[in-house]
Amino acid sequence: MKNDMPGQPNINIISSGSVLTGTLKSKSDLRISGTIDGEVQADSKCIVSESGVVKGDLVTKEADIAGTIHGELKVSNRLILRSSAKITGDIQTKVLMVEEGAHIDGSCKMGDQTNAVSGVGNNFKKETEKKGA
Repeated sequence: MKNDMPGQPNINIISSGSVLTGTLKSKSDLRISGTIDGEVQADSKCIVSESGVVKGDLVTKEADIAGTIHGELKVSNRLILRSSAKITGDIQTKVLMVEEGAHIDGSCKMGDQTNAVSGVGNNFKKETEKKGA
């Protein structure tokens, strides 16, 4: 996708007070300060601010979460959970950074046992699945 304004980053913003129902797919960075009632698929970085809420799965390359996630969190590279983050659901990520005060209600799998997300909507696969029985 070509950027219409050279030198300016591409970022999609769901502002505080906004509510989106359905699946959101983004090839560029995404900042969520409102509420999304559905799945989020981002090829780049996803930031969920303190006022942001995602009621569904979040699949992205990198994530910085200060808000609330009710669903699975699948991050192919680095996940940062800020002190105000509230996660209700399982987490899969390569690298995890957690600030004191963050809340996780679910399991967490991290490291190289997961493959990178190669595109929006792709699911993680375990290395053991690739090797066969």
